[in-house]
Parts: sequence; C-alpha cells; structure tokens
Amino acid sequence: MGEQRVVVTGATGNVGRYVLEDLRERGVPVRAATPHPRGGAARFDWTDAATWRPAFEDASAVFVVRPPQLSDVARDMVPALDEARRLGVRRFVLLSLQGAERNPVVPHHKLERYLRATGDGWTFVRPSFFMQNLSTTHAADVRDHDRIIVPAGGGRTAFVDVRDVAAVAAAALADDAHAGRAYTPTGPDALTYDQVASVLSAELGRPVDYVRPSALQYWWHARRTGMPPAMALVTLGIYTTARLGLAAGLTGDVERVTGRPPRALARFAHDERAAWLR
Repeated sequence: MGEQRVVVTGATGNVGRYVLEDLRERGVPVRAATPHPRGGAARFDWTDAATWRPAFEDASAVFVVRPPQLSDVARDMVPALDEARRLGVRRFVLLSLQGAERNPVVPHHKLERYLRATGDGWTFVRPSFFMQNLSTTHAADVRDHDRIIVPAGGGRTAFVDVRDVAAVAAAALADDAHAGRAYTPTGPDALTYDQVASVLSAELGRPVDYVRPSALQYWWHARRTGMPPAMALVTLGIYTTARLGLAAGLTGDVERVTGRPPRALARFAHDERAAWLR
C-alpha cells in the first residue's frame, strides 16, 4: 500500500481549491480529483466508475463535494462512496448546506443520512451563504449597473468567506478529532443586503444600491442574465429563506475549529474588489 492521502473532490471549485491549498500548507499528502485534471490531479467523475479506483486507492479521507447538476445522489454519488469505503476510506468530510439536517428535500440531507448510516468517521460542514457569490453570480450586476438584485427583503444573512469554510473542512480532514461532528461556518455578522451594498459602496468609492425585486421579478432577471432554470430556483429558495429571517444565525464554529475569527465582509470586499471594477 502506498502513502495514505486525502482526496479532494471538486478540487477546482470555490471551496475545494482552498481546501487543497490549506492541506498542502499543513504538509498533508493530498490528491486533487476533478473531471478535467491538470498538474498531476486524478481524473474523477462521480458517474464514471472507471475513475473511482485511481482516485480513491491509498486514500485515508475524502472531501465530498456534490456537483450542482447531480440531484439524485443515491444513484449518482453513493456508488462511488461505496467504492471508496471498499478501498479502505473511513473518513468523509461533506460540504453540506446550512440547515440540511432539517430539510429532507435537499440532496445534502440524503448524503448526510447515508454517511451517518455507514458508521464511519463523517464530518458535516454546513456553511451559510458564501460571500463569494457576490463576486461571481452577482458580479456583473454590481460591476455594470451598481446594484444587487435579490429577493431577500430586509432579512439578514450570516455571510461566510469560502476561505473560512475551506479552513474548517481542511482541519476536519487532517484531524480525526472532528469525526462525528457537524459545523456551520458563518461570518462574524448577520447583514441585510442594504448593509452589503454599503460595504461595497465604501470599497469601490461609488454608490451600489440594493434592489428588492419580487420573487417573479427576480426569476425573470436571473433567466435574462443566463442563469439556468434549476439554479434560478435554488437561489430563489435561498433568498426567500433570508427574507423570512431564517439565514441570520451566527455560530463560532470558524474560530472554534481554526483558532482565528472569520473574515468580515469588508475584508472580503477588499480582497475581491477586482471583480467589480469597470
């Protein structure tokens, strides 16, 4: 048997790339697993059985990231996880979703239930809303029109930087002490989108407004800007949760796991300001 490694699926994604970076800084042997590998990564596809053994052999732990296009996880992901367990993997850190344990509709709930049932060393990382959605999904609205268009009303959201989410996940992958635990990484503040717009305005030196569309108005805006229907529905649900006041809960999990406080939105905005420059 070769050197035991941690396998990072979704290694080129928003969170996975930082998990990979964090583990390497810790000196943990890692294997990046991605559908389109480069630079020594392993080719891995949840739905292609031929890619499973090369990715999982000699692995001690796996960072599990559900690709957004896979909704039937029992069919599309569990067989690969079964193969990982057959090859000796006994520690799984799942990138889940805030509140997934209470929401049987989301695929993450089903993955959590499966991993609990295995009796292996599972850890669930259930982050709140990513700050980086502002510099990716909503970047064009801010850059080109100085506006944020989401149907969140006056509800507050406990935004979290993906770098902090990744740090929690990497700690769980590197240390068995986190087995059997669930963490909900959040930022230090629960903010309204009016406050978010003020933070962006201060960073960019120009006014950014928060537009409060209805659910239908948001749907048509999302579709006009090219968002796929499935993603538009998911994001509509997320913003509705915020509007109803269900996304504001703060935790101390980032500091509890990493030993340092989570990044504030102003720090994120400064680091990502290039996304909104004209």
